[in-house]
Amino acid sequence: MPEDLVLREDIDGLALLTLNRPDKLNSINHAIFEHLERHVADLERADSGIGCVVLRGAGRCFSAGHDLSDISAGEAQDFGYESKVIERLACLPQAVIAAVHGHCYTGALELALAGDIILASHSARFADTHAKWALTPVWGMTQRLPRRVGFAKAREMMFTAKTYSGAEALAMGLANACYDDDLFEQEVIAFARQILENSPFSVAGYKRLMEATDGMPVRFGLAHEVHNTEGVGPDMAERIARFAQRKG
Repeated sequence: MPEDLVLREDIDGLALLTLNRPDKLNSINHAIFEHLERHVADLERADSGIGCVVLRGAGRCFSAGHDLSDISAGEAQDFGYESKVIERLACLPQAVIAAVHGHCYTGALELALAGDIILASHSARFADTHAKWALTPVWGMTQRLPRRVGFAKAREMMFTAKTYSGAEALAMGLANACYDDDLFEQEVIAFARQILENSPFSVAGYKRLMEATDGMPVRFGLAHEVHNTEGVGPDMAERIARFAQRKG
């Protein structure tokens, strides 16, 4: 394989995954998916020791999107494989944060939408430009974007190919927060640490319940939650004891 196209750094239970084609604005090609899959497979392990994952981009931006030069040059495509890698990322037991600065266009937006949380910098620029190039999505845009921002706004983004700022992404619910560029990295880490303070057992349980009930009528979803709750985590007693000691 070529040089590491997705870097990984672990810090106290946090895994930082960095798209690493800065000279190409982190444009996504098949090789990036192969590198990303290796990290996702490791993070799926029950003994990974990771409680939160941050996906980000090296250099000037998160990613300019699918590498059109590779497509035009006849890059081998396996959209089923690439879509499955994104789905595996979305279904990781850990909370997944997409940290977006600079460009986040089309295929990159589909990748970011696999995150449970999207954090944007003020410099972030989001767009779905499939229609600009006479393309249609295969990495989840028509499914994940409407679920995040609503069908009306998703249609607007898809049909116009308009670009939206980090602040606009926050306003429409695409991003969970928007931070100053100078503070972006530390704010992302601080946000991740809030998640890491809580039980990974609970976070994984939340994700499985929400995934299993997506699209269900509420009454069926409620019944599923009651009958499929995973109950008490192995760290419950320790957490309650620490709380009691602080109160004492």
